[in-house]
Amino acid sequence: MKSSLTAGIKKTERYNVDKARTIGFMGEECRVYGSPYLVLDVETVCRNLLLENIDTEEDSVGTRVELDHMGPTLLAMWVEISVEVVEVKGRAVHFEFSVRDSLEQVAKGKHSRFVVDVETTAQRLKGKLAKAQKIQ
Repeated sequence: MKSSLTAGIKKTERYNVDKARTIGFMGEECRVYGSPYLVLDVETVCRNLLLENIDTEEDSVGTRVELDHMGPTLLAMWVEISVEVVEVKGRAVHFEFSVRDSLEQVAKGKHSRFVVDVETTAQRLKGKLAKAQKIQ
């Protein structure tokens, strides 16, 4: 990990809410940004910030998400996701985030990620796969 990975670093990214990011059970005219897609986008922004501040042989995995989804964002609107590192404890990194569209704040929460060595993690996953294939 780089020395730049410290509490207080921030990143903001904007996403267009396309049809793939919406739920449709309210009808086509009322498609809104779905919580599962919101979580994915938050995790992506946090990971992107980490990638700027960790070594090339490292990456991160999500370990916890705490989300308050407070308002709807309609299809074709945009959302801005702002994340901030609030704590770095060894390889564990904790974030706070807020999400807003052009009219209001629509979500807030906390997210935790763990910085991993890519090769070591790949070997561990391959070992688990081998074990799983033996019992199937």
